[in-house]
Amino acid sequence: MTSYEAAAASSAFGVVAVLIGGLVITGALIWAVRLGTKVRRQESRPPRPSEQPTRPAPGTGQDSHERREPNEMPRDGARLTPHELGASGTRRSDDQTRPRWNSGADGSSGDGPGRT
Repeated sequence: MTSYEAAAASSAFGVVAVLIGGLVITGALIWAVRLGTKVRRQESRPPRPSEQPTRPAPGTGQDSHERREPNEMPRDGARLTPHELGASGTRRSDDQTRPRWNSGADGSSGDGPGRT
């Protein structure tokens, strides 16, 4: 019978340990929520809808539309050093006319005969 009594005692100890652990975790969660509420009260309030940023009026933007061409690499096999490359990998194109749709060419719409 002593083995049964020992098993019952260890089982009761396990139940008590689980209950105490649950209470500790519950207490920690309650403390964390209260701390979060206290910190949130000390923060500045969120902006009102009237204080939100607005979009600028149409036509006031500084957008520029231009065609760019890649800088060509020399074909003589010489290496370029970083200071010879320039600020960006492209340059302004001499021809600034916008490319127009070629009615005979195949496009994303699927119209036309296409190329094979």
